[in-house]
Amino acid sequence: MDRSINTADQDLSPGADRATRWRNISGFWLLGLCNNFAYVVMLSAAHDILSRQEQKDNTTVPTLGVRSELQWTVSARNGSNSSRYDCNPVSTAAILLADILPTMLIKFTAPFYIHVVPYGWRVVLCVLTAAGSFLLVSFSSGVAMSILGVVFASVSAGLGELSFLSLTAFFHSGVLWGWSSGTGGAGVLGALSYSGLTQALSPRVTVRVMLVVPVVMAVSYFMLLVHPPSLPNWRRLDGPRDDSARADRRPLLADYSDEQTDTVDSSESLSCAEKLLIIRGLLKYIIPLSVVYFAEYFINQGLLELLYFPNFFLKHSEQYRWYQTLYQVGVFVSRSSLLCVQIQRVWILALLQCGNAVFLFSAVYFQFLPSIYIIFVIVIYEGLLGGAGYVNTFNNISKESSDRHREFALAAASVGDSVGIALSGATALPLHDYLCSLPPRTL
Repeated sequence: MDRSINTADQDLSPGADRATRWRNISGFWLLGLCNNFAYVVMLSAAHDILSRQEQKDNTTVPTLGVRSELQWTVSARNGSNSSRYDCNPVSTAAILLADILPTMLIKFTAPFYIHVVPYGWRVVLCVLTAAGSFLLVSFSSGVAMSILGVVFASVSAGLGELSFLSLTAFFHSGVLWGWSSGTGGAGVLGALSYSGLTQALSPRVTVRVMLVVPVVMAVSYFMLLVHPPSLPNWRRLDGPRDDSARADRRPLLADYSDEQTDTVDSSESLSCAEKLLIIRGLLKYIIPLSVVYFAEYFINQGLLELLYFPNFFLKHSEQYRWYQTLYQVGVFVSRSSLLCVQIQRVWILALLQCGNAVFLFSAVYFQFLPSIYIIFVIVIYEGLLGGAGYVNTFNNISKESSDRHREFALAAASVGDSVGIALSGATALPLHDYLCSLPPRTL
């Protein structure tokens, strides 16, 4: 059977079905929204339920935001805080590990074996693990059960991101914009919807209401998307792919000739040596993406909570909530910008994000910023850089990969953000403890 991936490219022809194209873009937007939306809501709910299970006098409970982003919600302040900063105790190792390790494991290993699992079954697994995370947290009777809910959410989000990114190889290139924009919108819409519902409902009931999210994910994939004949939905298909329609492609691997990739089998036929060679070619994008996320989550995990302005009308927890909201707005805008702006040199974004991290670390240590509005602007800028790094990395990989390599390359490169997040957590948490141990500055 012919597995020509050019079914996607046919959407670019003058007679392309515009309705089909926009159905697919809308479907990927909803898939991106649901993949990250469930993650945001579930982690916020896990915090609320854990806080009730472990509530003690004069303690604070940490809450996780989008993709393992630590948010510190003040339950009760210690009036005898002798630190230079208005700090919260940090005791989140178990939640942090449950959050990042499953995703890391999946993204590191799955590209080498996931090709044997057709996409339909992958989506079923994502839907079941997302629903399982909601159910575990909503019926949780202890810390271990809540942490298991975090693990299920991590599995769903990690497998979903890896699978849906590689799935874009079978569709028109515009679906990558839809996916990225949807993931950006999840941060804003997820947090707002959960906060709004919990004003009227308990966290447990709110989580059960959110079971609609995995249902929307299933409907988006199985009913909204128009699946091309080349898509291995319930079983793997065999046959050649034709790469001739992408003559303007910049090769990701310089040592692969066109003759080697014009008419070739699907990514499941790639040998281990070929996959390692592709990963080597991807490093020019994986490393900058990791650096962007390292600097981004270094700021979010280690620094933002310490940027507190006591004379501002917002309380500490409210200031931090605004930081996170504005950051998510920046991410959403930049992840939706692919149709307007495309950036080839993503390493520039990594350098700029590192500059953000250095500046804000200096602002925390020397406490020289006079106004919170400066932080608001920087946090929006941070989100813009982070979202642009994500969407342009995968857009460039999609353009530069041959049809034979594209499915594997998009999946393999998804590990970049998780590596950056994990390294930033390992760095930011001890730094946070160190800064909180500093005595008040004397005038």
